[in-house]
Amino acid sequence: MFRTALRNVLAHKARLLMTVLAVMLGVAFVSGTLVFTNTISEAYQKSSAKGFDQVDVAVQQAYRPDEGDRIAEQPKLTPELLRKVGKVPGAESATGVVTGFTALADKDGKLIGGGFQSQGGNYWGENDPRYPIEEGRAPSGPDEIAIDAKTAERAGYQVGDTVRLSVDGPVLSPTVSGVFRTDDGNVAAGGSLTLFDTATAQKLFHSPGAYDEITVTAAPGTSQDRLRSAIDTVVPEDVATTITGEQLASQQATQIAASMSGLKNGLLVFAGIALFVGTFIIANTFTMLVAQRTKELALLRAVGASRRQVTRTVLIEAFVVGVVAAVAGLAVGVGIGAAMRVLISTLGETIPDGPLVVTPGTVATALLVGVLITMLAAWLPGRRAAKIPPVAAMSSVHAKATTRSLVVRNTIGALFSGAGVATVLYATTLEGSDGQIPMGIGAVLLIIGVFVLTPLLSRPMIASAAPVLRVFGVSGKLARQNSVRNPRRTAATASALMIGLTLITGMTVMAGSLQTAIGKMAADSIKADYVVSMANGNFLSPDVEKKLAGTEGVTAVSPLRNAESRIDGQTEYVTGVNGDAIGELTTFPLDEGAFEVGGTKVVVDTESAKRNGWKAGTSFTAGFEGGERQKLTVAGVYEANELIRGVLLDNRTLERRLPPDTRPADMMVMVKTAAGASDAAKDRLAKTLGDNPAIKIQDGDDLSDDIAQMFTLMLNLLYGLLAMAVIVAVLGVINTLAMSVFERSQEIGMLRAIGLDRRNIKRMVRLESLVISLFGGVLGIGLGVFFGWAAGELVASRMPTYELVLPWARMGVFLLMAGTVGVLAAMWPARRAAKLNMLAAIKAE
Repeated sequence: MFRTALRNVLAHKARLLMTVLAVMLGVAFVSGTLVFTNTISEAYQKSSAKGFDQVDVAVQQAYRPDEGDRIAEQPKLTPELLRKVGKVPGAESATGVVTGFTALADKDGKLIGGGFQSQGGNYWGENDPRYPIEEGRAPSGPDEIAIDAKTAERAGYQVGDTVRLSVDGPVLSPTVSGVFRTDDGNVAAGGSLTLFDTATAQKLFHSPGAYDEITVTAAPGTSQDRLRSAIDTVVPEDVATTITGEQLASQQATQIAASMSGLKNGLLVFAGIALFVGTFIIANTFTMLVAQRTKELALLRAVGASRRQVTRTVLIEAFVVGVVAAVAGLAVGVGIGAAMRVLISTLGETIPDGPLVVTPGTVATALLVGVLITMLAAWLPGRRAAKIPPVAAMSSVHAKATTRSLVVRNTIGALFSGAGVATVLYATTLEGSDGQIPMGIGAVLLIIGVFVLTPLLSRPMIASAAPVLRVFGVSGKLARQNSVRNPRRTAATASALMIGLTLITGMTVMAGSLQTAIGKMAADSIKADYVVSMANGNFLSPDVEKKLAGTEGVTAVSPLRNAESRIDGQTEYVTGVNGDAIGELTTFPLDEGAFEVGGTKVVVDTESAKRNGWKAGTSFTAGFEGGERQKLTVAGVYEANELIRGVLLDNRTLERRLPPDTRPADMMVMVKTAAGASDAAKDRLAKTLGDNPAIKIQDGDDLSDDIAQMFTLMLNLLYGLLAMAVIVAVLGVINTLAMSVFERSQEIGMLRAIGLDRRNIKRMVRLESLVISLFGGVLGIGLGVFFGWAAGELVASRMPTYELVLPWARMGVFLLMAGTVGVLAAMWPARRAAKLNMLAAIKAE
């Protein structure tokens, strides 16, 4: 039986090629994802580990938990503690570390590193062992900095150049005093590292005399654990904690792996979709192969082969195909992983150098996935073939399944579909995250149900195309009949395309609706002409508000200032605003009371009011940092949105309750001008802030463009990933048509013999493919719209401005794409059908 299985594989090489390709693409996506993420993860881990070469023990701030309405004052690492640690036996040196965000501009005024990887810190003394100086000298005073060598090379900076940078808003123009080397992972990833002297760094990032961390280098012969134990004896537990350099490197590696897991899981989801779609093709292929060999398998049964042996023969064929496809997919996947790394670099994202990583786990996963998927898909056709009585099969008495024989299948499909629809509708009655799990379960049930029902649905839906197909005469009539001749095969072919279009349509509906909702939210709630914020999402300096308030033509300014508070034993983040200006800059629907912010009067959003049992006139006490407490009164309850929510109180009240050395955390600054938004007004604001590349000044149109750009980028990425599933579906259509042509060789020969020319034979095959593809496209778009609507109902429970927006133009493009897939997929099978020799085809069995 093993030899028989191998002979069958070799005898049907052309027929199995499409199956191999389908499995190979899915496996390639899986293995490529694993290679890419493992390569990036290891490169970052090795790069970050180098950064801890100079650290044997790190002393970090201890965390003091809040109690009741009191926010605990967090301890600081002081120069006194630094001196104590440096004198511990076994310590060779101790360094006070200060870090923070620093946006460095290149010579064209553009931000280096995109903002997120642009870091700053302190250079310790005259010869910091962490950062060997290559050129120049260490920075000294507020007007000097040192920059890393890679940034200097990328931006073209040299010692003595004047640069423009920003820490939290105002532009600084220091001189480059030195260029240093570093193994910092952020720099290796395309960011920048700017160093100030310690006093300047403390002033810019935190407060004078405070460090973020103290790093200690061990003397020769002293182990990290021994040094840590010695340091623990002089460091109070409630002030600081200690950790070894090896533990830091391990933690960093874990964090990098965790950050990469999201990307890996996301890519694997799409790889799984491609494999899922490929499963239909494999099952379809083996169903047709087995059907074509019915007499052969019956003969095997007649000469003594058991049902198990027949099933085993089919599974052995599937195993061989799976192994070949998995090995090929792994090889292609390694290439995809390398290509993705190159693509990331061409998009401007630099990653640390390192070899391509192909782990044993990746190899095992590729082989297991390829073989398992293929054998699972082939099991049912093999089992079905083994059940055919030998005498009936050899005499061709065993007829194909009819609609009547699909009653059980249709009943199961109807039950699954009904349960799926009911579960999805139930999920839409829930709020937010509560409905996510039921929604997911309902979606899976409905997709399975529709897939099971597809053979039944194919007849009426394809029949509806009959008026159009009549235009093509005999070719159109034959195409329609061929499309419904084998409902199961048509269903499997159309379902592959249906799944891809369901996902694409659903995400397009959601993205378009969300984009409209957020744009409407910004337009409805913000009356300010401009919103000013940091490009990387960091907090702004309070100096930004002051400078903007003094700009010509500005009539109202208010920062949105974030502060932690304790209310009834729970942490609540309150937002400070300028009470006398906020009414001119925003407008919110009120549920009760008045929108009045000033003194001890505050306004709260409906969610906070419901959670705490507040209403207009309610008083409560808020505790702030440093132990300060303030009694506040609710003046009104407003309907929040994703931009502004929570407790709004006057900044003057907030400032009186915060410690003097606390830096205000301004999330953004809203600005209104006398003449409204204009290019001239925007230029004046930008000039006031020193044309800072790290600051965004956005009007309503800019905000809308940002939102649109974000969703467009997300959709394009998803379209690219889902294209793999569509490609696999195209292979399925080609495979089905090619085998269908082979099955109907005798019939095609007869049609040629009675006068149907080659052009009409081609047209018949193309129309059949077009009808099947459009059938799958209509199902996919319909399901996608339903899922997009249902998911939107969950969003609408938390976003009042959300409303369903159907992208008719894009859905038309998707349907056109489905039709195009059908036409292109039919080119080779149609050409093959037209080239059949009519006499040889008539004699074919």
